[in-house]
Amino acid sequence: MFGRRNTHRHSKNRPPSASSQPSGAGDHAQPLSGRLDELIAGVERTLGIDTTLMIRRFRIFGVFPAAMFYFPNMLDQTALNETILKPAMSAPPGADTAEWSPRLLLDRLAAEALWHSECAEAADFKVLIDAMLRGDTVLAADGSKTALVIGTRQIDKRGIDQPGTEQVIRGPREGFVEPLGPNLALIRYRLQAPELRMREMTIGRRTRSKVVICYMEDLTNPDLLAEVDRRLGAIDIDAVLDSGYLEQFIEDNQWSPFPQVQYTERPDKVVANLLEGRIAILVDGSPMALIVPTVFNQFYQAVEDYTERFLQMSAIRMARLVALVFSLVFPSIYVSIISFNPELIPTEFAVAVAGGRAGVPWPAVIEVLIIEISMEVLREATIRLPQQVGGALSIVGVLVIGQAAVAAGFASPISVVIIALTTIGSFATPAYNAALALRLLRFPLIILAGIFGLYGVMIGLILIANHLLSLKSFGVPYLSPLVPVNAEGMKDLLIRGPLWWMKRRPSFLRPQEDTRISPEMKEPPEDKNSLGQPRGGGS
Repeated sequence: MFGRRNTHRHSKNRPPSASSQPSGAGDHAQPLSGRLDELIAGVERTLGIDTTLMIRRFRIFGVFPAAMFYFPNMLDQTALNETILKPAMSAPPGADTAEWSPRLLLDRLAAEALWHSECAEAADFKVLIDAMLRGDTVLAADGSKTALVIGTRQIDKRGIDQPGTEQVIRGPREGFVEPLGPNLALIRYRLQAPELRMREMTIGRRTRSKVVICYMEDLTNPDLLAEVDRRLGAIDIDAVLDSGYLEQFIEDNQWSPFPQVQYTERPDKVVANLLEGRIAILVDGSPMALIVPTVFNQFYQAVEDYTERFLQMSAIRMARLVALVFSLVFPSIYVSIISFNPELIPTEFAVAVAGGRAGVPWPAVIEVLIIEISMEVLREATIRLPQQVGGALSIVGVLVIGQAAVAAGFASPISVVIIALTTIGSFATPAYNAALALRLLRFPLIILAGIFGLYGVMIGLILIANHLLSLKSFGVPYLSPLVPVNAEGMKDLLIRGPLWWMKRRPSFLRPQEDTRISPEMKEPPEDKNSLGQPRGGGS
């Protein structure tokens, strides 16, 4: 199923862009006949009337009839002319082309004439078609039952910049782009270890999308790797346009609102997870890398947690957790107290709340649901509108519409404040998919609070906790390292412990080698003055 990318100059039957057959394709091999006219007719019949396809007839060394097949918009034509066409039409110095037979022509052409590093022979017609569609160049000669596949793909891409979805204050500013090649290079740049493995497969009967599995051979659990291989190999779909397609096929529980696969645009985040024993999955055409397995605490961790000092980051992480809890239960607690237990409100505050709700025509649960739905609609509209208009709409929606709703008696001021704090709390969660899960779960909690009061809130929280306890991601309990308890993992759960505390990798990932920091390193070295003596020491 997997194929390793060809790193040699010339290898038979291993085209550089077609290392594996599409998953679930079930296509039979179609060997070449050796007649150039039949190959050209077969290409035109398969690809139809396509004005972007170029078929360039010429003679190799001015003697042997040949043709090149390529899509000019998917490669650099100047490089094509200089490194392939020009050397192919000019005989090597001192070469006696009369002794060259068509059967060995392409082999000698790749070895002695072409100025290109990615050349491979292929004898299957479907492999040649796949290579053309990927942007490679196919060179065929009359009388040869093989053809050369030359890696010439060059797709225009946007520049490597800071990811818009994962902003950082202190940390690298690099983010993945759509083409797969630069993304793999960014990972290699940060993890220059010989144990790093990148295995390629093809998924999608029509898109034939490249999918690369990245892992550390000496760290990743072989059973985890085999499970990832099995789940990806079972996918049989006609198109994979983004890594999100794969996520929906490989997650453990498709009906859960909680994400069981983490995605990221940051190469440094991928490398950090690879070094813990996880696996990264990248798809050609998608800037999002998938990371498996995933546990819940990964979704409220940020890059700055590890690039800044641990005391400050532990405090900020705790604030993030408070915001996470607020975004889930704050509206439901408000509804239950207002509707069933107003005696829990202090007297002075109860008078203000009662005065604010005096003109509201419906109960608190309906009021909160209306405002929550309005906020969700406003948030979605802000995301979908053009950037120049979205910012203005959010300000107008929050200030003008909210104030007008209070003035008109549709909502009380305290309800608007509660929903505003809840919305801000959801923005504090670094992972968008985890924040979306909490936003969705707010609505059933509000309804339970409106029917049963605080009992309903507790019932809802117990059901959510029970669901979280039952979830797994590739066999790893979702609430690890909290349940089951893991002492090493607890150092990076509620707080971010000092780096020298976290000497071992998380045991719930079952890595082959768990030592992360040398056992001899106890803590940072003793503070010394400029003369190398401990401060306060004598001469």
